[in-house]
Order: sequence, then C-alpha cells, then structure tokens
Amino acid sequence: MRRAYSTAHCTLELPDYHPFPKYKYAGVAEALRSELDIQPAPAIAWETLALAHTPDYLQKLRLEGLNRQESHKVGLPWSQSLLTRALHAAGGTLAATLDALQTGLGLNLAGGTHHAYPGRAEGYCLFNDVAVAIAYLRAQGWSGRVLIVDLDAHQGNGTAAFFQDDPRVFTLSVHAERNYPLKKERSDLDIGLADATKDKAYLEALGPALHQAFTHQPDLVFFNAGVDVLHNDRFGRLGLSLGGLAQRDQMVFEKVKQANQPLVVVMGGGYNRDPRMTVAGHAQTYRLALEALQD
Repeated sequence: MRRAYSTAHCTLELPDYHPFPKYKYAGVAEALRSELDIQPAPAIAWETLALAHTPDYLQKLRLEGLNRQESHKVGLPWSQSLLTRALHAAGGTLAATLDALQTGLGLNLAGGTHHAYPGRAEGYCLFNDVAVAIAYLRAQGWSGRVLIVDLDAHQGNGTAAFFQDDPRVFTLSVHAERNYPLKKERSDLDIGLADATKDKAYLEALGPALHQAFTHQPDLVFFNAGVDVLHNDRFGRLGLSLGGLAQRDQMVFEKVKQANQPLVVVMGGGYNRDPRMTVAGHAQTYRLALEALQD
C-alpha cells in the first residue's frame, strides 16, 4: 500500500468562526484510510528550513512569532500550534518528495503553502514547503530540473518569487486573475482566468499550458492540487464541477506519465461552503493519482 503523510495529528487553535478549513486534513485522511498507508507527517528540521528561508525570518518565528500586523497578513492568529502544524506540513512534503524519487509518487495530504516568501509569511502560509524540499535536494547534490504545476485558484506568488532566477525550476500557475494575491509575481508561465470560468474554458486553457510547461523536460514534478477551483468555494471564484476537477487532475497525471518522471502531490487550498465537497475534491485527486501512477 502506498504511503501518504498527514497533519491530522496536529491541532490548530482557531476561533470557531474562522474560515480556515482545519476539518479537511482529518477528513481527507479518513476518506483515504483504506487506500493509503497514512502516516503522521514528520516535523521538518529548522536547519532544513534554513536552506530556503532567511535566518532572520526563522529566528523571529522561533523566538517571537508573528505580531498582529504580520498575523493579519497571514490571515491566522499566531499560536504555537500554528507553528507546529506548519513544521509538520513542510516535513510531510519533504518526506513525500523523497518517496517520489524512490518510488515515482509521493503524497502529502497537506502542504502546497505557496504564498510564503523566503523572508515572510502570507496567505495562510508560514513556510514554502515545495521550495524547502527543492532546496534540500540541492543541498544533497541532486541537480535535476523541476516543474511546479500550481493549479490552486490563487497564484503561487511566493513560489514564483523563490524561483524567478532559477533556470532549473519552471513554475506554472493557473489561477483566477482577479483573486488574491492582489500583486502577482512573475511565474515562468502564468495563466490568469476570469471569474466563473467553469469546466470547458478552464480545461481549454490548461491543455496548452501543461504542454508548454512540460517542454522544460523536468526530472521531478510537484503538483499543487488545490480544490478551491470548485464551484461554491468561499475564495476560489472559478466554478469548476467535481467532474471538471477530475479532468484537470487526469490531464496533469497523463502528462507526468508521458514524461515518466516522479511526481509529488501536495494538497493546496479548498474552502468550499459545503465541507463535504472540499473533502470529496481532495480525496478524488489522490485517488486519481493512485490510479494513474500506481506502480
């Protein structure tokens, strides 16, 4: 049975009214329990975070945490539980990356925290888990080409900033143009879509974008598989159906299969007004990954 990592064992202290969907981590793990060997995501080492994030930022998080203004920018109140959970989410992505290089597929039922910059937190994201995993591989002497396929409804601004001047990493972001973040960074390929794009137009835009991205000939692919693209999401705006989401994911997995390169799937966003839809969308993505890429 293939392994996956989960932060369901991590608590997160939030007010009852907060829109952050902490329910989904346990929900998705439970939905996939019979299909995956789900393990608690390990905490990442601070030394590993320091390969990607700035020393000042990490020291501030360890010693002081975020002040009120910084917490506002993140959208989450500062707490030790927030920090602990972020450490485990990033650790899950690193573990999944090592699995991918060994077995062809790595799964983290968390992560995709693509708004974090080298020296600051933003948009629910303290650490950029994918950037940290890539930095770790580089430190170990791995020098392959990387493709980051970011299909969360929001542009991966932090990820784009991390790799703007790195020719070995190609960043693709397909997102709602008028959505957060207000100020976009420059990915290698940005596809900004109109609100309420829906299935047909979304998939028509995605096909050529994936084709262009895979001409980078990656040795490793990361897929930020946010389901905030679904209809009725609080923050996503794009209006896809569950069937459209499945077609999106199958297009990605088909490209990965053709390239015959390892894949890491991270969860990304999902804030549906119907919590069952968020869980169903994420679980569907991981099931389709297993079907398409099971060895």
